[in-house]
Amino acid sequence: MPSTPADEPALLTALRGERPARTPVWFMRQAGRSLPEYREARAGIAMLDACLDPALAAELTLQPVRRHGVDAAVFFSDIVVPVRQAGVPIDIRPGVGPVLDTPVRTVDDVAALPAPDPDLAAVAEGVRTAVAGLGGTPLLGFAGAPFTLACYLVEGGPSKDHLRTRTLMHADPSTWQALMAWAADVTGAFLRAQVAAGAAAVQLFDSWAGVLSAADYRAHVAPWSRRALAGVGVPAVHFAAQGGELLTELRDVLIDAAGDAAAGAVGIDHRVPLDEASRRLGGRTPVQGNIDPAMLAAPWPVLAEHVRDVLRRGRAAPGHVVNLGHGVPPTADPDVLSAIVRLVHQEGEQV
Repeated sequence: MPSTPADEPALLTALRGERPARTPVWFMRQAGRSLPEYREARAGIAMLDACLDPALAAELTLQPVRRHGVDAAVFFSDIVVPVRQAGVPIDIRPGVGPVLDTPVRTVDDVAALPAPDPDLAAVAEGVRTAVAGLGGTPLLGFAGAPFTLACYLVEGGPSKDHLRTRTLMHADPSTWQALMAWAADVTGAFLRAQVAAGAAAVQLFDSWAGVLSAADYRAHVAPWSRRALAGVGVPAVHFAAQGGELLTELRDVLIDAAGDAAAGAVGIDHRVPLDEASRRLGGRTPVQGNIDPAMLAAPWPVLAEHVRDVLRRGRAAPGHVVNLGHGVPPTADPDVLSAIVRLVHQEGEQV
């Protein structure tokens, strides 16, 4: 049964474009190496093995909620999980990232990809277990956007400029479209599995879309992110790292996929002030962000004033979910994150 506004979690109220009594806050990568309990639980366990262990994934999802008191959990997984579970031999190498020994660069390579039907039973079980332990705190599902998945598949691993990927986009449009359709269907399946298991909202991460022009994004990427989000059925946050030039494009994907102008929020990295981001978005779209992760190591008075400034600027948007402008660095002090949560909850609607 849908929540009524009286008992609706603050996160969902903000994503609907309204102001809850308490400004919601969570952190990208909040379940991770900054937490000693995470390092202890993950000791000796490979990343993808941890993601596919339902009990462990649920525990890692819950840890930052217990410690920080954030207003949302984000399911512990990785963007390449559905690629691996679809049958593509991709792995995560410590200190490197996702690596594929045989990249996907030709029409024959794309044709050889397995059906985009990942085995997500372990993911669904992990989500159900996490939701059962969260009480009234909502769970965010997440997935990597089709473009980001395509980057790893084409490059064979991390890249600074994604030159091979962007070349394929322009040099062989039909192969590009087939690859992006595959990635969109894998991503969509990953999102829908998490929602079916109890996720109340989702976030689509486009880690590498910032390398694109707005024109290239609209023509070659947006249709596939729209396809991935279509039919998800819950509010979504659409985030692109270094995506300040793509904000209206990210918004339009959200609206087109859901058929609703209040379909969710656009995530803003730390480079664009939230009031300016809201102006670019037309003042009608909720925003998420955008504390600079580098400020986490600043003296508390400096960081606290930065958080207050983010809160003030966030009032330009109809709804605001406080977050970082990117993920929690491994070196972050967990006590500082907890202090940010307390500050946001105390002052979020007063600044």
